[in-house]
Amino acid sequence: MPDIDVLVCDEEGRAALEQLPGVRPVHYDADAPLPPEAATAEILIPPFLSPASGVTLAEQMPKLRLVQLLTAGAEIWVGNLAEGVALSDCKGAHGGATAEWIVGALLAIYRDFPVFQRAQEEGRWDYHRTDELDGKSVLIVGAGDVAAQTVSRLTPFGVSTTLVGRRARDGVHGIDEVHDLLPEFDACVVIVPLTDDTRGLVDARFLAAMPDGAILVNAARGPVADTDALVAELTSGRIRAAVDVTDPEPLPEGHPLWSAPGLLLTPHVGGSVPGAMRRAYGIAVEQIAAFVRGERPPNLVENGY
Repeated sequence: MPDIDVLVCDEEGRAALEQLPGVRPVHYDADAPLPPEAATAEILIPPFLSPASGVTLAEQMPKLRLVQLLTAGAEIWVGNLAEGVALSDCKGAHGGATAEWIVGALLAIYRDFPVFQRAQEEGRWDYHRTDELDGKSVLIVGAGDVAAQTVSRLTPFGVSTTLVGRRARDGVHGIDEVHDLLPEFDACVVIVPLTDDTRGLVDARFLAAMPDGAILVNAARGPVADTDALVAELTSGRIRAAVDVTDPEPLPEGHPLWSAPGLLLTPHVGGSVPGAMRRAYGIAVEQIAAFVRGERPPNLVENGY
């Protein structure tokens, strides 16, 4: 049986796939016409954090059978692939880095790092007592890899954590309980995929259920939160927030989130670290190897997950 052509978007990926029997990696440039092998290639690896326009790559591949992502988020691909084309995500590659960002964001807010940074820039010695992470209770909405990585990193700080998933199970509350749970927690971390069910999950009702002084952390996708509702709560000063994702994204000049009080904002960098691609291609190779063997890739996306 001839090797299966795999279109891969960078040299690091090509090198990783060269070690896998049964495939022939073909490098392509996402900003240029696809190579001739696109006519017969059966597997596509889109660029990391590819925009919605990346779906057009798949439309140019008549023999395509699998799209293997380098991210855990699959929302721009779900429902946009031809019938019979499987979709596999990169769940497990970026959980640790994202969890680090979550811990860093909570520490920064509780210890007033943004406040001290502004004082430094203004040449002011702004001595004051800060809050601490120790002893806080954190509700984590999402119960997958990132949640597990976040729990393991928060626990040594003396933080108690509670998980919320799509459905209730041992050690995990169901999403239908979230509004009753929110008032009991100092902070809420949201790390769910973007689907029809989670779009707008963090709305005015969700935010109103959080107690005064609580912190919202959005490390999921921007549209999971209602931006207008978040801006309103931040402007009131009742809660604070840290977001690595926004709606819209990138955030345009002059948008209210830029100047919202009590907000720590970063430009979708939670998983953007030196080891990201090495880990992502490690996962991708495992998924493609299963596919080539005629097996179901472990990270196959079904029903948006």
